[in-house]
Amino acid sequence: MPLRLYFSPSFCMICADKSTSNINHVRFHKGGGCASMNLYSASMDSPSLQSLYLDYCRRHELMPNEAISSWFSKADDEKTRRGKYNLAILLDQLTNIDLLTLIDVIQSVDTFQLESVDILNETSCQLNAQLLMSLMRAADEKLNVVYLQDMSSGEDFFRELSRNGISCRVLNIWSLLQQKLNMVGIFNQLHTLNLDFCTSITNFHKDCFSGMPNLMRLSMCETRVSNLWVATTALSNLPSLVELRFQKCLCCQDTSPCISLYGKKDNLFVSGDRDAELCTSLKHLAFSSQAEFENEISDSGKLPMKPELRVTEQSLKKYISHHPSPICYEKHYREYMIVSFPRLEVLDNMLILKNEKETARHVFSSCYEILPYKRKHRESLVDILRDREAGAANLYHPSSLRRKDPGFMNVGPSFYLRTLSAAKLGSSLWPYMEPVSNFIHLIKDETRRLRPRQFEYHPSDSSLMVFGTLDGEIVVINSDNGKPISYLPSVGTDNSILGLCWLKQSPSMLVAGSDNGSLKLFDIKSIRTNNSELYEISSVKATFQDFEQLTSVHVNSTDERFLVSGFSRDLALYDITSGKRIELFTDLHREPINVAKFANHSPFMFVTSSFDRDVKMWDLRQKLLRPCYTTSSSRGNVMTCFSPDDCYLLVSAVDNEVKQLFAVDGRLHTNFEIAHTCSSHNYTRSYYMNGRDYIVSGSCDEQVVHVCCAQTGRRLRDVYLEDGESGNSLYVQSLRGDPFRDFHFSVLVTSKLPSLKWEIVKINMLSSYHDTTEHAHAATVRSSFGLGG
Repeated sequence: MPLRLYFSPSFCMICADKSTSNINHVRFHKGGGCASMNLYSASMDSPSLQSLYLDYCRRHELMPNEAISSWFSKADDEKTRRGKYNLAILLDQLTNIDLLTLIDVIQSVDTFQLESVDILNETSCQLNAQLLMSLMRAADEKLNVVYLQDMSSGEDFFRELSRNGISCRVLNIWSLLQQKLNMVGIFNQLHTLNLDFCTSITNFHKDCFSGMPNLMRLSMCETRVSNLWVATTALSNLPSLVELRFQKCLCCQDTSPCISLYGKKDNLFVSGDRDAELCTSLKHLAFSSQAEFENEISDSGKLPMKPELRVTEQSLKKYISHHPSPICYEKHYREYMIVSFPRLEVLDNMLILKNEKETARHVFSSCYEILPYKRKHRESLVDILRDREAGAANLYHPSSLRRKDPGFMNVGPSFYLRTLSAAKLGSSLWPYMEPVSNFIHLIKDETRRLRPRQFEYHPSDSSLMVFGTLDGEIVVINSDNGKPISYLPSVGTDNSILGLCWLKQSPSMLVAGSDNGSLKLFDIKSIRTNNSELYEISSVKATFQDFEQLTSVHVNSTDERFLVSGFSRDLALYDITSGKRIELFTDLHREPINVAKFANHSPFMFVTSSFDRDVKMWDLRQKLLRPCYTTSSSRGNVMTCFSPDDCYLLVSAVDNEVKQLFAVDGRLHTNFEIAHTCSSHNYTRSYYMNGRDYIVSGSCDEQVVHVCCAQTGRRLRDVYLEDGESGNSLYVQSLRGDPFRDFHFSVLVTSKLPSLKWEIVKINMLSSYHDTTEHAHAATVRSSFGLGG
């Protein structure tokens, strides 16, 4: 006869006798007989948490912790009422020995009987990081809320947590010590993450948040995150994110819409009695009202239905920001975030409404570029190459190009190059960075490193770069492979090289000037290598009359003359052939002339920029009694340069005042609205990249390079600079766009105390991210941040 199996929560249908209410009770029937058994013990038969705890204390010969006994007693009572355990563990009342017994107890409890475990900490406590992680692992998927306000076990624990992840649903950390947030572990159950007041965080690892597919709410108020592009790239790893804040209303404890703006939060987030108790016990613990929010999330992962909210502009004006992170001060921060995350519903405790999304899209399109060269959609490199080989012209074309140029179908090589660049840049949000000036072996004193102060790309050889150092050395390198080609040690007293300029008609020669006024013409072909050591054979071809307090040198297009400016109101003109100073022009400006530049194609036209706020155009064919024209900035000018075709001037003044002028008459063409720092010592330098299509701009008090479209002023990217070894920020001292490679540029960077570093970093925006490997060194240097280009 076949075996029949019945599951009955109340009674046996065949025997009709009363049975236990436990759903796990089973009766077997065979013929007329009846037998019963339980799949696991009923709650009245299983040992209580308190008895388990006391048993483990006896085994380990430990005195029971009264706090733990009290928690277990409450949990046992709740089990009697609700059928499952809900356990809250307060780390403030524990020792490392207590953690061992807690791990044993939790591992002994059947997972069917355990509903949730909360691990909480308010005051400073010192617990073993490995034991604490083991406790969380023991709770496994039953881990609900983890709240860590002040953990002295700190760095090791957070490193382990970030690397491997945990299974909690709500994670609240107030004492994270990571400067570069590196939460790359698996957090599959996490739906709420609070990192408020983690003031060490400035940046994100490229894979940060990649293991949080269900994270819906993130709060990062009063961190040091400042870069829109880095932040949005990291946050793009969160597909379920709907509530975000980098600042908050003072009355708001969570990320949901502010009560004072939108009224009551009834039905927005449903929380149980247990959440209210938890909130009371932790004195208004942030995010505690959402501790059981996962019970309100459907299997599809969607948020509970929210009531319709009416919002007026007047109510939005009531919003006052509290505890903002620096990113909130970025211009158009809110619009950028709204466009970058279309699924976002609440930003900084303010609802994102339909009309605001439309406004944000308009602001974004006028101020930012998603992709270069007006491309609006990411394209496949394979498709682009296939179409090019097939001669197809059905690639994506900007709508403006369709309207203005009916013959756009006849695309040329430049179109494909731009399309390829746009596709590569779109898939490489973390640029490749590589140092190119680490040559300790060139110096006899191996305790000292080269400290670059100025550098220039070669005008015709794409592999060559020259840099001068703070100690007076000149080094020519192959920037492609990072190997040195020529090395000239300093002679006599150490003086910084502030002026470098290659000759165009004689590509092996360059002019170098130092801050003590020394001016020399060098021929790098006269420098030979022998057994991997570099030595000099009559490399100096000419020595010119000194120019005191020199800051810049520049050779004209025919290699006949060069200009020298310095920390004075005078300007000197030298003849390269004769080696003599032709003329000294006095009082061209009211304050020192920081930079003088010849045009790229005219040997007579040049421009000067001064700290007197004026930029002046001059013509050597006329007497320099008055300039061709004068244009002014609102702050002192640090530098200026011509576009490669001499159509425009790029002018950089103190504290991110950058603008492009028409070279013919000085009229404003483009104003690059880069945020100011309000520092009078934030010296800004800008150069062209990709011909005249884009510019790169950086300042000495900031660790970011801004990449903007030269024609529209729209921002394409901000490239954050940091030391790959220490994670410390690197600050921009000078920079140049690569004249041969699109979206390549190099930056002279320095780090600040405790260990100063001077380094040239090559950046490729078309390649994937790579952490640079650099080596710190200590040095004392003179401040010359405002001098030279």
